[in-house]
Amino acid sequence: MPHLTTVAGPLPVSAVRGPALPHEHLVLDLDRTGDDAAVLDAGRHLDTVTSELAALRAEFGLSLVIELTCRGMGRDPRALARISAESGVAVVASTGWYYEPFHPDEIGGTPVEQLTATLVQEIAVGLDSTGIRPGVLGEIGSHGERPSEPESRALLASAHAAVATGLSVATHAQLGRGGLAQLELLTGTGLAPHRICLGHQDLLDDPAVHRELAARGAYVAFDTVGKESYQSDDTRLRLLLALLEAGHGDRVLLSCDISRHGYLESEGGQGYGHLFRSFLPKARAAGVDDELIDLMTRRNPLRFLTGADTDDDAPATNANTDTDTESDTEEI
Repeated sequence: MPHLTTVAGPLPVSAVRGPALPHEHLVLDLDRTGDDAAVLDAGRHLDTVTSELAALRAEFGLSLVIELTCRGMGRDPRALARISAESGVAVVASTGWYYEPFHPDEIGGTPVEQLTATLVQEIAVGLDSTGIRPGVLGEIGSHGERPSEPESRALLASAHAAVATGLSVATHAQLGRGGLAQLELLTGTGLAPHRICLGHQDLLDDPAVHRELAARGAYVAFDTVGKESYQSDDTRLRLLLALLEAGHGDRVLLSCDISRHGYLESEGGQGYGHLFRSFLPKARAAGVDDELIDLMTRRNPLRFLTGADTDDDAPATNANTDTDTESDTEEI
């Protein structure tokens, strides 16, 4: 039986009976301007985040959050452990490096081999001297159609570390761009495509790219659901239905990417529950059945993390269907 590595230790996949959110942030700090917007602070927001997750566990059976705040993003593994314990929702922590504007000094001109060793060490012994081990590499970032040179080194190091440790890699593709280049770079190391998730593809209005990524075996993340200032949910739904109609339901991951305290429900935002309360009902109304929703929201995240099918996995089924953004330095 495959196991996940969570902030509370190993967890058998059989224990995850409800949906997962595969790309979220529970604690982070990306403030570079002093306006405090791109922050989820362990001191100020931890109780609110915990309450939101606990409510989703009670209402929708939320069982797992993959938390992609990595090195240089203000991660706090002890806070993640507390959120998980108090909410009753399993949390998988991450390691790696975000895209270049947020690279810490340690990236510099450091060779890929040394960066790889840093990641492998964290995976083996835990994050920031806590003993809390990461269960995924992410969100490993790039911006533009091709990664910059430092971003390429970070991606390559993540891929080599994934091959060495058996973890999977989740990426940040700025505004959905560059996913094909990321996939090419990552798989060139020998990392299998089904251990890769290309991020933010719901911000790229290009169904052909989505089909190609899925056909190559990678996971396609529609992971900014509810961020209407970047993309409308109506467009996201259209893109999702097109990918499902092409037969790629087994390669879809859905999440909300809560990355600012203003997105929390307590501050009038859409919250972590927007996927369940708003987007999935629209998908059901468009003909997406519960079996396919379970595939996208539970079985796919587990298969992405472990590389193995769940015991009750079933073949993907197609949906029965009839049918300028914010500054990209702010996209998380």
